[in-house]
Amino acid sequence: MKSFPMFIKTTGRQVVIAGGGERAAQKARLILKTDAAIILAVPKLDDELAALVAGGRASHAPGAVTAAMFEGAAMAFIATGCPGWDASLHALAQAARCPVNVVDRPDLCDITTPSIVDRDPVVVAIGTEGTAPVLARDLKTRIELLLSPNLGGLAALAGRLRGSVGASVPKARRREFRAWVFKADPRHAWDRGTEREAAQAIKAAITEERAPDAALAGSIALVGAGPGARDLMTLRAVARLQEADVIFYDRLVDEEVLELARRDAERVFVGKHVGAHAWPQAQINAVIVAEARKGRRVVRLKSGDPGIFGRAGEEIEAARAAGIAVEIVPGVTAAAAAGAALGQSLTERGVSDTLILATATGRAEDPLPDCTRFAGPGTTTALYMGARQSARIASALMARGLSGQTEVKVCVDLSKPGQRLFSTRLDRLHDLVQVEGITGCAVVLFTWPAGSATIGANPVHVAKSTIATVSILPKADISLAS
Repeated sequence: MKSFPMFIKTTGRQVVIAGGGERAAQKARLILKTDAAIILAVPKLDDELAALVAGGRASHAPGAVTAAMFEGAAMAFIATGCPGWDASLHALAQAARCPVNVVDRPDLCDITTPSIVDRDPVVVAIGTEGTAPVLARDLKTRIELLLSPNLGGLAALAGRLRGSVGASVPKARRREFRAWVFKADPRHAWDRGTEREAAQAIKAAITEERAPDAALAGSIALVGAGPGARDLMTLRAVARLQEADVIFYDRLVDEEVLELARRDAERVFVGKHVGAHAWPQAQINAVIVAEARKGRRVVRLKSGDPGIFGRAGEEIEAARAAGIAVEIVPGVTAAAAAGAALGQSLTERGVSDTLILATATGRAEDPLPDCTRFAGPGTTTALYMGARQSARIASALMARGLSGQTEVKVCVDLSKPGQRLFSTRLDRLHDLVQVEGITGCAVVLFTWPAGSATIGANPVHVAKSTIATVSILPKADISLAS
């Protein structure tokens, strides 16, 4: 190493920033994460820095900069933008023996600022000695995915309870106790967002003067994988995949998503798809509960959002009946992905103020759902699993009064490499499905504009009906049926 990484205490100390523009503001934003007193040493400040002074978060020293200003400071940043002035101020800071960073001048830097993952009081600093800042930012992003956003709260709680642990837990078992806090049930409960439950468990264990058994009680997380592309998953979804001991997934989950899981996690394909449930729902309920009872962290990975046509309710009920902690991690649902892929809003003032999510397919033992019953003027409807029912859908909508010339979008394999987007008229929807061989994961999307007239019980669409051209997007195959 050419630089030694360390943390500098800022409590009760000053940080001097010489500069009044954007580069100085960037350093100020960084130091604002600490409790240091910020001194802005420059005659004129931009609006952002002036607001810090007005708000009492920094002080302004507009006069001449002297070496005395740097004495006792924790560090200094020089960012005037003038090479000569930067060099002169660097010399003054060095004369006061203050560690200094001169922006964009690595040859004049005693210290460099790392990329920071902030989970105060847990802080991870990543440095490349100034050689590869882009790499440092990439590593920061990866570590951000690994650490839950509320992790610092658990560390802070442990710090506040340190004295109680020392007084109540036998010395021989304190290491085991802390491992239980940070690696077992309290940590998992905290990560799920149930901080109160975790804190109560920790305090109860301290009161009972014991270190609980570190064996996990097991948990189930119903995780939304989104529409397909793994970079559309939430940070929490990625974190749960990387914590999982076993993952149960459906056919609609892309293989790239599974690559985000821990390498040694067990993966179980449950094979559910319309009309051919290789794993009946009752069996899935039973097996995820059984695995959690073994003390394993179970992820039930579902495409889209678990709570939208994902039968999550049955799995939640099974977990709760067994007394197992269950968490729902939402995901980007197909309707949202369809709007994004098409480059259009799903709602629009004066046209559509209601969004309807409906499914055209139900359980094999049930009648087909009346998926068009809520469609009417001022609505946009996204029909999930509608390709096989395209003829029935078109007939039902036209019977309700929607014009056969209304534009309908069909979105297939959204956000996946084979994504296809189609536009057609309502009265030609079934023909499009047949010609293009659309049978799998598709969303049928249409808008019934506001301002339609009503004849009898049925609204009649009287707005202009044209077939709009869909913008070509990456990985999209756009076909216009006319």
